Amino acid sequence: MKLRVVSDQPWDVAADVLALPVVGEPSFDGVLGELDRRSGGELRSLAEFGELGTDRFASALAAPGETGAGRLLAVSAGPKARLNRQTVARLGAAIERRLAGKKAGRLAIWLGDLADALEGGAVVVAELLARGVVEGQFDPAAIYRQGLKSSPPIPDELILVAPDADVAALTRAAERGVAMGEGANLTRRLANRAANDVSPEVLADEARAVAERHGLSIDVLGPERAAELGMGMFTAVGQGSSNQPRMIVLRSGEPGQKDALGRHLAIVGKGVCFDSGGISIKPSDKMEEMKMDKTGACTVIAAIGTVARLAPGTPLLAVAPAVENMPGPHSARPGDIVTAMNGKTVDIINTDAEGRLILGDAMTYAEKLGATHIVDVATLTGAVLRALGDQMTGAFGTPQEWYEQLVAAGERAGERYWQLPLIDEYRKELDSVYADVINTGPPEGGLIRSALFLREFVTVPWIHLDIAGTAYYRKPAPYAAAGATGAAHATLVELALAGAAR
Repeated sequence: MKLRVVSDQPWDVAADVLALPVVGEPSFDGVLGELDRRSGGELRSLAEFGELGTDRFASALAAPGETGAGRLLAVSAGPKARLNRQTVARLGAAIERRLAGKKAGRLAIWLGDLADALEGGAVVVAELLARGVVEGQFDPAAIYRQGLKSSPPIPDELILVAPDADVAALTRAAERGVAMGEGANLTRRLANRAANDVSPEVLADEARAVAERHGLSIDVLGPERAAELGMGMFTAVGQGSSNQPRMIVLRSGEPGQKDALGRHLAIVGKGVCFDSGGISIKPSDKMEEMKMDKTGACTVIAAIGTVARLAPGTPLLAVAPAVENMPGPHSARPGDIVTAMNGKTVDIINTDAEGRLILGDAMTYAEKLGATHIVDVATLTGAVLRALGDQMTGAFGTPQEWYEQLVAAGERAGERYWQLPLIDEYRKELDSVYADVINTGPPEGGLIRSALFLREFVTVPWIHLDIAGTAYYRKPAPYAAAGATGAAHATLVELALAGAAR
């Protein structure tokens, strides 16, 4: 897709579709008024008829009249008081998805109302809209099927229209947005792929492709090397499957190299390519969704690639423990005692609490590789979905200063996090008669205890993001198809780029 920023008036731009984001109640004066006049009053008529409402992402197609476009597409951004970066990115995606099944080789978007309403102005809007348009192109139905006529179009050209703007600055911002969107879509594509298509070894191959494309170093540990290093939790989870586990390590920069903020940041992602629950087998209802349990690993693999694309050489480590959690003659059993890489013994009470086991060894390994700060990303608990739904990621972090850096990155990325407490009194529920710690406990407070378990395996500043609610949608939204969302990808990229050399 070719990207172009123009400083012309929107009615002078030649395009198949000219999208007009509208903030709040349509006010037909200024540029929007002139567009309405040139359309023969069509936009005002649609608003009066109720076709163009103020509900967020409501849209209406109109005849172009005396403009350079083939069609006008008015889309509501909702009330100005509630406009934020997330809404703008989603607006770009909603514009793209509104055109599903249509022919739109040249898509133009007028930045006017958004640039006036959002802090950061046209530069921020250009990045977020470009990112959103790219993310809106993703259609999971097209992964295994060809020639779908219902998919959103991939324009030959995206034209951002910003009269009297700094074209060079907006072009750079939009190119950054395209890179962010393409990284998110890589996460989504990998996460949506079926378990018989993406095994731990295949995920490692995909990571190798990312490494080759972006000049990263990669190391992939098989079960023998993992066992030699003492990764007892990681190997226990993967030993029940004929598809052997892989510990995937991607690196940007030199070993131990610090970034501009003095960090050697590691992003660690849970990569359960299929989670049956193991011996503690899950109910059959919605078990097909468990191909999505690798989303954390997909996220960190894509994120380090995006960082390398935007700021080559930025020190960053991505660790993706990849396993299948399956019942079999060699599966870990409830009551098994294993020794983690950091030397702690673990009583496996429930084999379906497997994500925390592989993450624990992965974080210990990240520290051994020089990590001074860690963020783990995982579809870890159903409890976070029940507590926060699919629009807010649950997060834990210590110390607070490190967590605040993550929140700031999330704000830049247009992603939302809700901090949950690490309540020390709940730790005693993880005591074991036979080992240092059990891997699960009673359901009350289980979301917090999952984080307390992970804390046993990290000694540096650490954040845990539970994306089990936000990682995928069970039904489509105006801005996204059902399936993987790419949640947390942009935040991880922004967090890493904060330490890029200036």
